[in-house]
Amino acid sequence: QVQLVESGGGSVQAGGSLRLSCAASGRTSSNYVMGWFRQAPGKEREFVAAISGRPSFTYYKDSVKGRFTISRDNAKNTVYLQMSSLKPEDTAVYYCSARDKVVVSTATLWDYWGQGTQVTVSS
Repeated sequence: QVQLVESGGGSVQAGGSLRLSCAASGRTSSNYVMGWFRQAPGKEREFVAAISGRPSFTYYKDSVKGRFTISRDNAKNTVYLQMSSLKPEDTAVYYCSARDKVVVSTATLWDYWGQGTQVTVSS
């Protein structure tokens, strides 16, 4: 089992920045794929970004490319999501996820989830 705990959410004005962190524990591995998803009220959970194991390739939802950066520190078992130029439409609960296979954008195919952290962007 893998336990994931997110932190770093909050409220920010449009154009601002936030950095989310996700600490992993349990049967963690630097080969695990790590991802970030988000879910806005009344909407399905959607893929935001992912980072593979070694080597660490990154993947992004089109609407966040150039604004969000995913990274990982394997020594700390932590994955980060640096979010810049935030927009009101980025408002959602952000979830950290992990799986031991290749990167996929379908939420139901991921094995482990954190509890989520709220990000609110005001205009």
